[in-house]
Amino acid sequence: MWNKNIETFLGCDAAYEEARIVLFGAPFDSTTSYRPGTRFASKTMRAESYGLETYSPYQDLDLEDCKIFDGGDLELCFGDTSLALKDITKCTKEILKDGKLPLMIGGEHLVTLGAVQAVFEKYPDLHVIHFDAHADLREEYLGATLSHATVLHRVWDLVGDGRIFQFGIRSGERAEFAWGKDHVTTRKFDFEGLEEVIEKLKGKPVYFTLDLDVLDPSVFPGTGTPEAGGVSFLQLLEAVMKVGELNIVGCDINELSPPLDTSGASTAVALKVLRELLLKLEEKYIR
Repeated sequence: MWNKNIETFLGCDAAYEEARIVLFGAPFDSTTSYRPGTRFASKTMRAESYGLETYSPYQDLDLEDCKIFDGGDLELCFGDTSLALKDITKCTKEILKDGKLPLMIGGEHLVTLGAVQAVFEKYPDLHVIHFDAHADLREEYLGATLSHATVLHRVWDLVGDGRIFQFGIRSGERAEFAWGKDHVTTRKFDFEGLEEVIEKLKGKPVYFTLDLDVLDPSVFPGTGTPEAGGVSFLQLLEAVMKVGELNIVGCDINELSPPLDTSGASTAVALKVLRELLLKLEEKYIR
């Protein structure tokens, strides 16, 4: 299913057969409710990754020692949301079937649903850790049940009560927060309580979805729905390192919109977060 990808993310050029992690892009933003542009994230991140070093001084690890394959971007139908999600699910299933860890670059946050559908099929005891500025728990948005504003409600439709743990949330309708109290665990504004969740989920299969707008817009302005009052880069990095200790069976990074920050600073932030996540996931193999 994989064609030769000419441009890969920095240090992610292992052969598919030997890779432990498969990176792929899901360039889709057709349900974006405010400012579009996330469809350009994965392509831009690949190109700009060569301004980054493979070595991380945060972890004393190097991508050159990792076995990561970059499969490029999926070709998704922008006119049919369900079809786009089916293609993401199909791709994720293939990666899982081959015993590899899928790491998807969005795209808007709805792309997470396509990946989770595949991961949940393989791991019915799946739990989800969700970093975001927005609750994303609406039942529908402007009549649509498939939206980046409803994605975590659709994930709940799959995994059920007590399986979703949200952090950094600082935006949403009153009804979302009210509904969430009975069905998910939500930590507003920051990562307090993450250690307790990590302890609870040890040994369980975990999907990690990271909406980069959890960061404060002063750090990360290049996103479609920026929300003041977010976390700092170092706070996010520390939290990502903690989550990376778990049994991560699938993950994604989403909601970078490069056209909304032409300075490139937001892309640089996203790149460093992705590098550190990749290295954390590979740590046990390369220490």
